[in-house]
Amino acid sequence: MAGLLDGPRAKGAFLMRCVLDPPWSLRIEDRAPLCLTALVRGHAWVVPDDGDAVRLGPGDIVINRGPDPYTVTDRPGTPPQAVIHPGGHCTTLSGVSLAEAMHLGIRGWGNNPNGESMMLVGTYQLDGEVSQRLLRALPAVLVLPADAWESPLVGMLADEIGKAEPGQEVVLDRLLDLLVISALRTWFARHGSAAPAWYRAYDDPVVGPALHLLHHNPAHPWTVAELATATGVSRAALARRFAEQVGEPPMAFLTGWRLALAADLLAEPEATLEAVARRVGYGSAFALSAAFKRVRGISPKEHRARLVAS
Repeated sequence: MAGLLDGPRAKGAFLMRCVLDPPWSLRIEDRAPLCLTALVRGHAWVVPDDGDAVRLGPGDIVINRGPDPYTVTDRPGTPPQAVIHPGGHCTTLSGVSLAEAMHLGIRGWGNNPNGESMMLVGTYQLDGEVSQRLLRALPAVLVLPADAWESPLVGMLADEIGKAEPGQEVVLDRLLDLLVISALRTWFARHGSAAPAWYRAYDDPVVGPALHLLHHNPAHPWTVAELATATGVSRAALARRFAEQVGEPPMAFLTGWRLALAADLLAEPEATLEAVARRVGYGSAFALSAAFKRVRGISPKEHRARLVAS
């Protein structure tokens, strides 16, 4: 799971407790890269534009991978009454704001404070290169039933989401990160073949430790020989096994990982190219720029400009 959210993790994520009485139906058009919904009580249906509707009961979790729109409703067929836009802005179908009409206190939203159904919703606003290495492997709608895992995290998030303590956004961001990572780890354990090759390779007694070293210390000047020594096999054995398990040689994997990290770090306005290069294992800004352009087809400067424009 080392690749998930190691770049721009949740920061000021959109978090909300929805409490609703039927009939209700929400059209989700926020184009967020990832949204987690945990049903606390009642029931709900998630209806993608393409695909089968999924029913949720208490304790179930659904993760929607954006940016495609979908509907969350008390039952399929209920006409949408509200549209969720980017940034969590909510309106009627005709564009009238519902921020005041549906306000239920701190991070609370709905049509009845004691409504039949309660959901916790956490939406990631940032779409990072690092996160995408794992998220690309997910289906558009991922459901984790309540009986698939035991975790106190949903209860903790429910307790914290309505508080206004100092530093509360940071607490909520980290709880959301933990909940997403825990849910995905459980889902991949149940659907192992759906996981990326490098994720599955973490279970390999040789390749797993090598991946751990590369993921957690990309700035080190790694060589295949050094990785082989660290994992207790020959250079040839490591290179062969790594390619078989991951789908590419160790140094090619490291290059992709370093450049994914660099792409995310470039989103930080204060980060200089020289500083980013050092953090991801390149000796100079020139060396990083050359690798970035060779692999990605654009320069770091052009990549940063696109991030600013988006």
